[in-house]
Amino acid sequence: MTYEYLDEDLVNELLGDGRASLRSLAEELDVSVTTISNHLSDLEEEGVIEEYTPRVNYDALGYDVTAVMQLKAEGSALPDITETLKEHRQMISVYEVTGDYDVIAIGKFRDTDDMNDQIKSLITDPDINQSNTSIVLNGVTENEQFELESGSDD
Repeated sequence: MTYEYLDEDLVNELLGDGRASLRSLAEELDVSVTTISNHLSDLEEEGVIEEYTPRVNYDALGYDVTAVMQLKAEGSALPDITETLKEHRQMISVYEVTGDYDVIAIGKFRDTDDMNDQIKSLITDPDINQSNTSIVLNGVTENEQFELESGSDD
């Protein structure tokens, strides 16, 4: 096998099974375990692979209310607002965005009362000029990752 697309192929294999052993990855990609180990170490050092973590189904744990918050903030307060949201344990995504709002934050909650209490405590910041919260009715796809293009796919 050529090593030209090994990093992409390795990432794709790990997307399929993040717990795959070095040996099974080496067999699947037709290279040595040492080569896999070296490439994996390089990908980790370069920040391509940040961590290995389980994919949690929050619905199964009782967090079946997902809220999408859109916030308008005073410009200079934006970093403080996003930091507060980022540190909140139930916020799963926080984005600074362009458009009508400055921040979009997505949170998981046990029920609407939990959501209401949490959101009210978060948006009482006087630097938040406006907020709009939507409740997700149906999560069609969530927390998906995509495979990298690889020349070995040809």
